[in-house]
Amino acid sequence: MTSIISAAQAAELVKDGASVMIGGFLNCGGPELLIEAVLANNTRNLTLIANDTAFPDKGIGKMIVEKRAKKIIVSHIGTNPETGKQMNAGEIEVELVPQGTLAERIRCGGFGLGGFLTPTGVGTPVAEGKEIIAVNNKKYLLEIPLRADVGLIKAYKADKAGNLIYRRSARNFNPLMATACDLVIVEAEEIVEIGAIDPDQVMTPSIFVHYLVQG
Repeated sequence: MTSIISAAQAAELVKDGASVMIGGFLNCGGPELLIEAVLANNTRNLTLIANDTAFPDKGIGKMIVEKRAKKIIVSHIGTNPETGKQMNAGEIEVELVPQGTLAERIRCGGFGLGGFLTPTGVGTPVAEGKEIIAVNNKKYLLEIPLRADVGLIKAYKADKAGNLIYRRSARNFNPLMATACDLVIVEAEEIVEIGAIDPDQVMTPSIFVHYLVQG
């Protein structure tokens, strides 16, 4: 059963040391209100899984600037110089994952798959420590699933049952991440009554959503 709570209450559910998936692409579709609440709660030592670390003054980027993460798993860090600075200083562990591989690892985590094979990264530093499997004489990396303790998701519209709609490019990683976390907290721009969303429009069904926060 999905519950509607405040951002402050949501932040209390994100514990020190937790792994947290955060939706968004350069903060487009990022749950800024939830991120601000987690920052206000002084939560630390997080493992953050996201497409990127946005910008120093926006969204997940603020979490990097305030040194709330011990590790990040992302596809790139170039738009936030603070991430590279902390990485080079040994203050944060950075696992860089090709963007398509990151999305598929999250999908595997959400759909109960044991991993997948990809040629991306073969013969590069991405392959270090990973199993290489040959199929029809072609080499592939075995990439393992990604899951997290908590997902912070941004939706355009939610009904009170937790069914979600995303808007245009703000959709990005949010639907995948909503399937791959033990606890899913959604910041919705609009929360409507049950039945107000056409079932054909639902992009994330309520079964994946635990809490809603009015954005």
